[in-house]
Amino acid sequence: MEELNKIVNWIKNTKEYEKCIELKDKMNGNEELVKMISDVKKKQKEYVKSNFDEDKKKELDLLNEKLNEIPIYNSYNRNLEIVNGYIGYVRDELNDYFCKVFNDN
Repeated sequence: MEELNKIVNWIKNTKEYEKCIELKDKMNGNEELVKMISDVKKKQKEYVKSNFDEDKKKELDLLNEKLNEIPIYNSYNRNLEIVNGYIGYVRDELNDYFCKVFNDN
């Protein structure tokens, strides 16, 4: 557990994670941006519930395009992708480790 906590703390201390936290706080202070993100989430649900209707997809794509034009949102997503990569790497390594432990009887 101690070693795992070290890994978690390492991820939390990366510049990408710290930037995500900073940008998320800034985004949460922008009501217009928060509303746009909420609208995208609603459209995503509508799209899935519509059984992937093409018109719903076009509406969702339009909203996503507008959202992705916002520099702070774009920067947040780039940093989040890097952080998720770190987490994915750790997850994959743990999965490999447990597979080896339990399959090498």
